[in-house]
Amino acid sequence: DLKVICVNNLVYAMTGGQTAPTTPGDVITATHPYGTFDQPFNVPHLLDAAGAVYVARWTTFHVRQLARSMEEAFKKKGFCFIEILSPCPTLYQRRNKMGDALDTMKFYKQHSKIKHGAPTSELDLTRNGEIIVGKFVDRERPEYRELLNHKLSETLGARYVEPEEWTHDMHEVVCPEGA
Repeated sequence: DLKVICVNNLVYAMTGGQTAPTTPGDVITATHPYGTFDQPFNVPHLLDAAGAVYVARWTTFHVRQLARSMEEAFKKKGFCFIEILSPCPTLYQRRNKMGDALDTMKFYKQHSKIKHGAPTSELDLTRNGEIIVGKFVDRERPEYRELLNHKLSETLGARYVEPEEWTHDMHEVVCPEGA
């Protein structure tokens, strides 16, 4: 079980506002003073392709939906990912003449559209475009430990003893003392 809550303010804000893999195209950053041109990561699509069982995106404006999403993710077994779009008023917004944090909340309210189940390939972010939010992936899959236990049991037969608690030393799990 792995849960990732990614607060995405679109730049590396703690170190000066450099372009990040999620920075939308054609914005000003510390490392791109004439505008970015790199294709940004579509984070929900990347995590969907990586096999996450739960993928959602919300903004800091969507507090109730975000809380509900976090509750769902923490009840789910497997790799869950929630992206939270958050303002960066001191670097990203100031450099791009986008106002303060309150202006960003207004922008999130006006430009966000909830589309649960939207194809993750269609969730790219742009500087001024629509922000698709919602729960995009919610599927069941066997956990990694379940798959590993099954494989080791199948391969080792009676020699494999499923651990009561997982240890960091896989040698102890596969080859317990006295086996």
